[in-house]
Amino acid sequence: MGELTGERILIALGGNAMTARDGSATPASQRRAVTAAMERVGDLVAAGAQIVLTHGNGPQVGNLLMKNQQAAHVVPPVPLDWCGAQTQATIGVLIMNALERALAVRDVARPVSVLVSRTLVDADDPGFKDPQKPIGRYFAEAEARRFMELGQSWKGFGDRGWRRVVASPEPVEILEGPAVEALMGAGHIVVAAGGGGVPTVRGPGGTLRGVEAVIDKDLAGRLLARQVAATTFVIATDVEHVMIGYGTSKARPLTRVTPAELADHAARGEFAQGSMGPKVTAARRFVADGGKRAIITSLDQIAEAVRGTAGTIVEE
Repeated sequence: MGELTGERILIALGGNAMTARDGSATPASQRRAVTAAMERVGDLVAAGAQIVLTHGNGPQVGNLLMKNQQAAHVVPPVPLDWCGAQTQATIGVLIMNALERALAVRDVARPVSVLVSRTLVDADDPGFKDPQKPIGRYFAEAEARRFMELGQSWKGFGDRGWRRVVASPEPVEILEGPAVEALMGAGHIVVAAGGGGVPTVRGPGGTLRGVEAVIDKDLAGRLLARQVAATTFVIATDVEHVMIGYGTSKARPLTRVTPAELADHAARGEFAQGSMGPKVTAARRFVADGGKRAIITSLDQIAEAVRGTAGTIVEE
């Protein structure tokens, strides 16, 4: 106990921490998955670490979009930034309740707070001109065209059907970062910037408004980690290590690696942009910008990884 005192750790929980292993996102499966995740986080808090949590929300937003689409003839679909805010609150409360229970078992008295957060993006980000990020489920072309008439962008994927596509702009600032810092200073464990945060642009006169987009949660997590001066940034996913040569006879795990080495592997096309690519980019940037270390590992291994005995550890 206490061996992690002074460590300020931001943990970005992947979608596997929020759903069952088969990807189902029923309320019961989400509660079970979050409860298991918070057992690992509880161990770190009990060891003295200061924790900030962020999380993915892909399955949950997908469910809301399905409700939008199925009920569009009854009630107007809500915009994507509203879906992001709703899922931040829902997942945040699940995490808060589960973590409080885990801490009570460990006889640790620490308050947990959930902060629905906005992430500033550039209104001129090129992603807005050519949306490419698929979200939600596949639909027949006739259904897709009905939503295109409402102003949405959809793309055909051959025999699989049509899927909505949106911008995925680069995060610039977590607008609630100062509030996270204030809560941490008061002793709180904070859940913030879930799903990458609500995408927000600044208009004339500094006014803010939400936009139809999704933000990569690992890139946003890296930004929040730097804003709150975290010493360690942990990306919890469904594999223990980052692999190079994945899917080949030469596949091997990366254990300890520098940001420059990761960049070299990325330049050779080792990491798919739809899966490990953003995680590697976020980890590399965190350390290159002055963070102590970043870790990519499975949820089950986060406590061991923080202690340096598991996962892919990125440090100079």
